[in-house]
Amino acid sequence: MATVFIPSLMQSLTDGEKQVRVEGSTVRQIINNLDGMYPGVKARLVEDDRVKPNISVAVDGEVTPLGMLEKVNESSEVHFLPAIGGGA
Repeated sequence: MATVFIPSLMQSLTDGEKQVRVEGSTVRQIINNLDGMYPGVKARLVEDDRVKPNISVAVDGEVTPLGMLEKVNESSEVHFLPAIGGGA
């Protein structure tokens, strides 16, 4: 099972858990299974069957351009990163 790191703004949905183990071989499966464990997670991460534009997904330390299609291994670490704005 992959280790999913939960952003602080979503930890209220995971009963305060900062990381959870989730089954799945793609980011899509990880999100669906995570939502089965903690309803409401998918609504925070997905819009129109895609990862929301204000969220990046990193698998094993690499931000992926593939979004929901990115492959995940049993030993993978998955991070959902909220976009950071700034600058002038």
